[in-house]
Amino acid sequence: MTAGSPDRRRFLTAGAAVLGAAASAQLWLPAAARAAETPLPDGVFSLGISSGDPLPDGVVLWTRLAPDPLNGGGMPDRVVPVEWQVAEDQRFRKLVRRGTAQARPEYGHSVHVDVRGLRADRTYWYRFRTSGQLSPVGRTRTAPHPHSSGGSLRMALASCQNWQHGYFTPYADMLDQDPDVVVFVGDYIYESTPSATGVRRHEGTGEPFSLVQYRNRYAQYRTDPDLAAMHANAPFVVTFDDHEVDNDFAGEIPQDPDKQPHDAFVARLTAAYQAFYEHMPVRATAVPDGPHIRMHRRLEFGRLARLNVLDTRQYRSDQATSQAGAQDPSLTMLGAQQKRWLLDGLKDSPARWNLIASQIMMAETDLKVGEGKLWFYDAWDGYQAERNAFLQEFKQVRNPVVLSGDRHLTMISDLREDYADPDSAVVGAEFVGTSISSNGDQDQEAFRKEWDPRRPDNPHWKLLDAHRGYHLFDVRRGGIDAQVRVVDTVRQPTSTPSTVATLRVEAGRPGVEVV
Repeated sequence: MTAGSPDRRRFLTAGAAVLGAAASAQLWLPAAARAAETPLPDGVFSLGISSGDPLPDGVVLWTRLAPDPLNGGGMPDRVVPVEWQVAEDQRFRKLVRRGTAQARPEYGHSVHVDVRGLRADRTYWYRFRTSGQLSPVGRTRTAPHPHSSGGSLRMALASCQNWQHGYFTPYADMLDQDPDVVVFVGDYIYESTPSATGVRRHEGTGEPFSLVQYRNRYAQYRTDPDLAAMHANAPFVVTFDDHEVDNDFAGEIPQDPDKQPHDAFVARLTAAYQAFYEHMPVRATAVPDGPHIRMHRRLEFGRLARLNVLDTRQYRSDQATSQAGAQDPSLTMLGAQQKRWLLDGLKDSPARWNLIASQIMMAETDLKVGEGKLWFYDAWDGYQAERNAFLQEFKQVRNPVVLSGDRHLTMISDLREDYADPDSAVVGAEFVGTSISSNGDQDQEAFRKEWDPRRPDNPHWKLLDAHRGYHLFDVRRGGIDAQVRVVDTVRQPTSTPSTVATLRVEAGRPGVEVV
């Protein structure tokens, strides 16, 4: 189904058309079972549906029942059975899997179905039903066969969507570009207080701290129509950064420990991680254990690409506060166990491309013009010993490419063996994706005035841009073709998209070039 095709356009409106088919719904349950159902309030599927973490034989399907989404959900305090269907066609004439999941109140009546037994590299459609109500129809895709070495993978990279800074209009263009999978590397929500001057206003009266407050914040974000449409069209691979909890937090240390005692922050972590799980299409391996959640994981796309998804928040040391601190070899971003997991996965990979989803920028950002250095200590620059050790290891890794977010800018760089030596070997490439909406419609002239003078001190930078948008990759054996897709505004519900730059990474040749 090509982007913009009549079939594609029909799919985008198929939810209403297919879901309106009451006769189809009546086939789901025998009459006695339907009569025994206790009716739920209307609008239980207000938060839509999504899929995620595709495998060659399966995918996770998600929804959350929430007829009153911004006020805790509005569901009765009981377990609710939710039927699900997977089909080879959008009219559900060729069902391949079906079943019943339990939406439990202790998990916000969220539903996570880990469907297996599907065929590799195939498109499927899915939907849910409960209490006589049908969900929108979703489209998803399984990963290629484990031994598949050819073909291509279209992947979108997204991050940083601040509700108050603008509408999520880049997703409308992403929908038209029809990626096979969306990699979201953090800041799905923002924990900031409501602002009277924002393009849109956060719900609530302050920052979220409790589980109900985090649920309400996620629910608000899930109501964005462009985000909801994208979730319904392709599987997402998600991880979190800081704003899903608290700005610049590190492990169990908040940004402002003088204002958030340890026990209070642990309670906040517990609530935030559970709400994240409840709203994301992730497997049961990500069910939180109090203030802990397993988020780093690995996904395979045949022999073409291996995707290593990192967690750069939960296991890190507290941020440095000086240049000497940033070079302290005892500081860790990933923790010993995750670091070993990543290195083992890179060295043992059978894939042509080894992709690393890292929430924060790995390449150096020297903010000081001229002699000396000045770094962002929250990024990999603040954990230089561990970062430099990774870059040394990259010399033994086949085609490493890092996919990052956080910066609210497009920053595309060569990864070098030693940033203290501008002539050191290039060992990989990094794409720091711009934000979906964070920072709003940025002043381009002011951006250039601030950042262009820094380019001579950062010769590894290949492209800087401050528009809102996302990155689109076409991954093939011979190379990765990348587009920086941007929109002209996020201050309005609609926008005009364009490609601000195209780049290429050649297989077997570390680094990235602007085409």
